[in-house]
Amino acid sequence: MVKLYDKGAYLVDGIHIVSEEEGAVQNLNGKELRKEDARKGTIAYSILSAHNTSGNMDKLQIKFDAMTSHDITFVGIIQTARASGMEKFPIPYVLTNCHNSLCAVGGTINEDDHMFGLSAAQKYGGIYVPPHIAVIHQYMRETMAGCGKMILGSDSHTRYGALGTMAIGEGGGELVKQLLCDTYDIAYPKVIGIYLDGKPNPGIGPQDIALAIIGAVYKSGYVKNCVMEFVGPGISNMTTDYRNGIDVMTTETTCLSSIWRTDEDTKAFLTTHGRADAYKELNPADVAYYDGMVYVDLSTVKPMIALPFHPSNTYEIDELNANLSDILREVEKEAAAITENPDVNFSLTDKIDENGHLRIQQGIIAGCAGGNYTNMMEAARILENANCGNGEFALSVYPSSQPVFMDLVKKGAISKLMAAGAVVKTAFCGPCFGAGDTPANNALSIRHTTRNFPNREGSKPGVGQLSAVALMDARSIAATAANGGILTPATEYAEDWQVPEYEYDDSAYESRIYHGYSKANEETPLIFGPNIKDWPEMKPLSDHILLKVCSKIMDPVTTTDELIPSGETSSYRSNPLGLAEFALSRRDPGYVQRAKDVQKLTNDTPELATVFDEISKITPDASKEDVEIGSMIYCVKPGDGSAREQAASCQRVLGGLANICSEYATKRYRSNVMNWGMVPFQMKDEPEFGVGDYIYVPDVKKALDGDMKDIKAYVIGDQVKEISLYISDMTPIEKEIVKAGCLINYNRNKNNK
Repeated sequence: MVKLYDKGAYLVDGIHIVSEEEGAVQNLNGKELRKEDARKGTIAYSILSAHNTSGNMDKLQIKFDAMTSHDITFVGIIQTARASGMEKFPIPYVLTNCHNSLCAVGGTINEDDHMFGLSAAQKYGGIYVPPHIAVIHQYMRETMAGCGKMILGSDSHTRYGALGTMAIGEGGGELVKQLLCDTYDIAYPKVIGIYLDGKPNPGIGPQDIALAIIGAVYKSGYVKNCVMEFVGPGISNMTTDYRNGIDVMTTETTCLSSIWRTDEDTKAFLTTHGRADAYKELNPADVAYYDGMVYVDLSTVKPMIALPFHPSNTYEIDELNANLSDILREVEKEAAAITENPDVNFSLTDKIDENGHLRIQQGIIAGCAGGNYTNMMEAARILENANCGNGEFALSVYPSSQPVFMDLVKKGAISKLMAAGAVVKTAFCGPCFGAGDTPANNALSIRHTTRNFPNREGSKPGVGQLSAVALMDARSIAATAANGGILTPATEYAEDWQVPEYEYDDSAYESRIYHGYSKANEETPLIFGPNIKDWPEMKPLSDHILLKVCSKIMDPVTTTDELIPSGETSSYRSNPLGLAEFALSRRDPGYVQRAKDVQKLTNDTPELATVFDEISKITPDASKEDVEIGSMIYCVKPGDGSAREQAASCQRVLGGLANICSEYATKRYRSNVMNWGMVPFQMKDEPEFGVGDYIYVPDVKKALDGDMKDIKAYVIGDQVKEISLYISDMTPIEKEIVKAGCLINYNRNKNNK
């Protein structure tokens, strides 16, 4: 059972929930319930206050203890920081190589990025983790996370709450600010309590619990941009390794961060990893107030599956099996709406066999969610003396780090998995974003990974290629494999078995990882491959802007994978103009050429003559030279998913000046838009403009200096129509970044003063 409280709630003595609806209750066990004081009783408040430098808890200015990036993002971050005046890494900064690990993709281009990362770690004083050694978040769990810390990462799944660390995944611009000794500025977030009670039954894994929570909170936005604080007695009925698997999936709720109360098992985890001093007990105060409360009875959670095309599209596996045809037809309808391509052949109902069972084509257990020691051991136990069969079903497993891999070998789990027919591979995030184990066209893959968005696993609907990914726990994936690829919940194989204690051996790390923090050597040259390019010059914002609508997407949500695809674009991550060629390629293939055409426009282009005639009527005192011309996209709700700043930077290098939307799906995407110098407009009305229309926004810099609640703009087409835009709260620095044209310009201006 997952229950959402309608209002806020107090937690008393760590176990008693008192709903704000129970207004008559003024105290419990002699403890007074006062909201203004009890807000300070959360674990989140104590950690945020310890890292806040503003002196004002309503307007936070955070400095982090450490940062981390992977090889899709660190080149751009370092290039931006270099251009902004950075001379060394001021805090521990971990550069992992777990996304572009397959160096054969694009020839040597990916390995060039790795060599750039190593040289940057040597030059600026960083920590470099080579390919195949560890996925980004497992390495941070094992070596960097600790109780009371805060860590910033350029990957959306930066979550170490189960280790007492508040971690946040953001776009690269926010990491650049930390590298320049600036702060992460944000209003104090709401804190939502996640009260865990009971104990998971045998066969139930962390992904089952995570999906149950995601399914309950995502659609309502219950925890959007909030901190999820895990409390309650049920926490101690799970090991820390198990908790990590739940915690990393909190990103799929669209929350800002997460934090858990800690206990002796947290201490044991850190001690096992040689970091006993990183432990301290974290608990809410005797009385703590939460802006919302989610009650989860762990004993009621059953094996879950998240069907395409979102982690919130959740069902109990038993429920799905009992209603296969009806439920799968709904997914087929959604696929048709997403692709809008009659050439796409997509079907799930054709995978129902003659006995009424769902036949699966592929299974994957991988990454920061699935590749943990506990998950691998449980999967090996289920598959012992079983086999995956020699038909179309195939199983691949990826231990999350070399230390985990080594202990799985010692425990015999790897040989059990291999004997069953599973293919064992090294630490790699590729299956999460389409750079590894891409399923066949019209195939169904079940994965213990993080996401199952459309286009994410490697599909290309534009050319008729569409497959489907469903999220499941490693235990049920192993049960399905043991049953020859027939969808099977792990409870059918469950036994009350205790996972052997993990034995951590970091000799692989000692042999291969470069530890350069506080050892910067400015004489070290950066190694540039031919595909690593500097950012092109970007102009500061003009007084008035003329936007040409280059894409209009009316889907309920537009993911970052649709804004800039993952997978096949990985080879161009370090080449801003090369990567921009892929912008919106899977959702609106004509966008790039339209944006390029806008870049060619000047104030004297003949086709704009009538447009400027109308502009002269709206703002008679504005000269043509005062009007900047650029492109714009409209989405209803853009930015769900990855923290990759390229979702915004690609628009910017193609001449983008703004986004207009109903709302932004995540804070991190909106931050990316602003850090790349684009105006984050919103509008309440339906967009009565289309691709090819012009939108004139006069006095845009004055608007940024005002209350931003009602910004007059004008759609100039066959007729002129006034519309109202607005901009949600921006910090003073964010406004200056947009005015400067991008974060690089802002920092250069600041350094030249």
